[in-house]
Amino acid sequence: MVINHYSGQHSISFIGCGVQTFFCLSLGGAECILLTLTSYDRFVAVCNPLRYTVTMTSKVCVLMAVASWAGGALNSLTQTIYTMHFPVCGLTEINHFFCEMPAILKLSCEDTSDYEMVVFVVSIVFILIPFSLIMASYIRIFLTVLRMNSPEGRNKALATCASHLMVVSLYLAPGMVVYMTPGSSHTPALDQGVSVFYTILTSMLNPLIYSVRNKEVVRALRKVLRKNLLSK
Repeated sequence: MVINHYSGQHSISFIGCGVQTFFCLSLGGAECILLTLTSYDRFVAVCNPLRYTVTMTSKVCVLMAVASWAGGALNSLTQTIYTMHFPVCGLTEINHFFCEMPAILKLSCEDTSDYEMVVFVVSIVFILIPFSLIMASYIRIFLTVLRMNSPEGRNKALATCASHLMVVSLYLAPGMVVYMTPGSSHTPALDQGVSVFYTILTSMLNPLIYSVRNKEVVRALRKVLRKNLLSK
């Protein structure tokens, strides 16, 4: 996508579009599952700290990673094959900055309403259910934090969860807008703007969000901000 943008070539082959759709859905599905499993990791770390090393063993972590990739790839393969089988009539111009499934469906000359319902159901499994499980984990975590007597322990627990919760908000909320609302209610500009959040912005901010707990990173960030503010 980036190469096409900078080279000025805004065309993509049918196979290339399918491959792009597959990797987009595969990585997106894996991210949803991984964020859910990570919330369980946070739950064990805060609510059952003494059992953390017993529960979250290396084997369990590997199984969580495998489950995330396998679940995302399997769902993506099915969705991509079915999406790409719809015939395209008239203009073959995708009004988007990459081959995203809703944008491709809009090119079809067949009625895709039944399949859009299937996409909605799949979105419940990969977006809404993970979001609900994550919220349930954090409710338990916050209740545990409120019962802590040590302010230092309370701040440490909140810092552990803050970065993950921020990524969840930036990633799953836009996904709900794109995949869980009727396609007819979307404008191309809205789809493109929302897609920027979970395909580019969240990935770009991840290193910063997850490293905010690092004191050296925070000190360096404050130094840069202070320098820029003073220079103005």
